[in-house]
Amino acid sequence: MQTWASTPVPRVAGTPRPLRLYDTAAGEVRPTAPGSTAGLYVCGITPYDATHLGHAATYLAFDLVHRQWLDNGHDVNYVQNVTDIDDPLLERAERDQDDWVVLGMRETALFREDMVALRVLPPRSYIGAVESIPEITEAIAKLLAGGHAYRVDDAEHPDIYFDHTATGRFGYESQYPAETMLELFAERGGDPDRPGKRHPLDALLWRVERPGEPSWESELGAGRPGWHVECSVIALNRLGTAFDVQGGGSDLVFPHHENSAAHAEALTGEHPFARHYVHAGMIGLDGEKMSKSKGNLVFVSRLRADQVDPMAVRLALFAGHYRSDRAWTRQLLDEGIHRLGRWRDAALLDTGPTATDTIARLRDHLSNDLDTPSALLAVDAWANEALAGRGSDPTGPTDLRDAVDALLGIDL
Repeated sequence: MQTWASTPVPRVAGTPRPLRLYDTAAGEVRPTAPGSTAGLYVCGITPYDATHLGHAATYLAFDLVHRQWLDNGHDVNYVQNVTDIDDPLLERAERDQDDWVVLGMRETALFREDMVALRVLPPRSYIGAVESIPEITEAIAKLLAGGHAYRVDDAEHPDIYFDHTATGRFGYESQYPAETMLELFAERGGDPDRPGKRHPLDALLWRVERPGEPSWESELGAGRPGWHVECSVIALNRLGTAFDVQGGGSDLVFPHHENSAAHAEALTGEHPFARHYVHAGMIGLDGEKMSKSKGNLVFVSRLRADQVDPMAVRLALFAGHYRSDRAWTRQLLDEGIHRLGRWRDAALLDTGPTATDTIARLRDHLSNDLDTPSALLAVDAWANEALAGRGSDPTGPTDLRDAVDALLGIDL
């Protein structure tokens, strides 16, 4: 699958800071420690609707991870999937009398356009579930052969499920008690009450062919893959084990990330799947989480059509910490628009304060678990000084502009 166009990232003078991130599995902020190449996997969209601000907040957070590693001199092997076959996509296509393939391609194209507008650096590998089916079926066959998966006792639909006890570590990532896992599994696409399963928490690996549903021939029989195994296989085959960060929204902690890690660890016998599990908070509107099921979405493409500068959207989302659940409001956007205007006015001056200390503070804040609210205040302080006519450094505005571009992704 085609990724999207990139933008150049300026080099920034001074000393980079090693990145520290909150690890969900450890329950604390820990240093990331990539080698020469940093491995990043972020779960992508299921393309049955346009990119909303909840999506945008997640991909912007991991864009900052990408940028901090680049600042530290790491090559970044960034992988992202597209779940271009799954129940929600098929259900939306049926509801709208649309072709599911056309729907998926159309919304994926719109997502790419939104990412370009928001200046999100693209993944090196952008991989669809459909194109990965041969490698997914190979992995499922290996899980079956190893006793980590089984077919349900159902003559008509002998689907394949993962034995969640296979690794002996299930639950280490989310740290949720069993009651919470069961509740979330039912809410987030699981089927705890499926007859024939060994345990309610066992997750679907392969759904055998049903009349009227798309399916693919394989050694497993005709069918299509489950959701979690898709990410396990795409990540393993491009990043290997113990890569640096697996990321996504906090609603993916369980069951998606817990299962994708368990599947991968059962396949390889190696632990952990990722060295950090990093999750972005939810964006709400009118006191509720922004989600397709609630119909309370603010779309990036709609904001762009209304001539809102994507850099103002970026700044508005950075005004809150990436791990925090937070609300989207018109006031928040207006503040982002105002902030962007002041920064641009200051960056266009012929002279201004020397930017060295501001850049150091910017790096300090972003390296500390992506503390964007403090980072924005540091740039605000420089802009206020510059617009007040203080400072006579002819390189100050250029240095500041390059740092804001490289580290925050804001085009001034």
